[in-house]
Amino acid sequence: MSRSKEALVLLPGFLCDRAVWEAQMEALADIADCLCADYGMLDSIPAMAESVLRSAPERFSVAGHSMGGRVAFEIFRQAPERVKRIALLNTGSAARPAGTAGQEEEQKRRGLLALARAKGMRTMALQWIQGMVAPARLSDKPLVEAVIGLFARKTPDLFEAQMNALLARPDATPLLAKIRCPALFLSGREDGWSTPAVHHMMAGAVANGTVVVVPECGHMSTMEQPAAVAQALREWLGRKIG
Repeated sequence: MSRSKEALVLLPGFLCDRAVWEAQMEALADIADCLCADYGMLDSIPAMAESVLRSAPERFSVAGHSMGGRVAFEIFRQAPERVKRIALLNTGSAARPAGTAGQEEEQKRRGLLALARAKGMRTMALQWIQGMVAPARLSDKPLVEAVIGLFARKTPDLFEAQMNALLARPDATPLLAKIRCPALFLSGREDGWSTPAVHHMMAGAVANGTVVVVPECGHMSTMEQPAAVAQALREWLGRKIG
């Protein structure tokens, strides 16, 4: 770990791995020593956060994408004194809603799991990607194949473990008012799952928050618009800590 570089912990989202952060790791190599987390088969957000904290430097900046944003919030909850900066990409802070909305979320997730078990992860990914990237990018074959390949190399058992983690996700909304370090909230303009409006709401509750909305971009921002995401992270890493 270079003393002249920022320690940056990167947290992948649901069924993702370091491939989702590769472009940013390369682009930021001159200013950041990057560590990408692997949650193994852990099935809860708090357990994932504990695992990351065990291997992370004493103090670090943390960036989480999608489910990784949930893990970033939980890291801050468990060890706020260790977090120098926090970046939340394509994510949210709320717990699974009660009532019909929460039931529908669970049904949809379990439906995808059933498809993965019956016909394979690639078949599931081909269906899932339709809402994952910006509609105009669905004709970008290299991008689509990269995203599908990311999910296809995982297993239905990992799908179930991480699904259970998301269904039982903690409500991180009360944490927002406690965040004083530089905070970045980034969304794709066409992210229908974690919308720009949600990111503006979260940033509005944070003392030192900024919002970046990336054009021509859906939920998989780090892969859809890698250069724009890397630039946003570079600017965030350059912000002074009060």
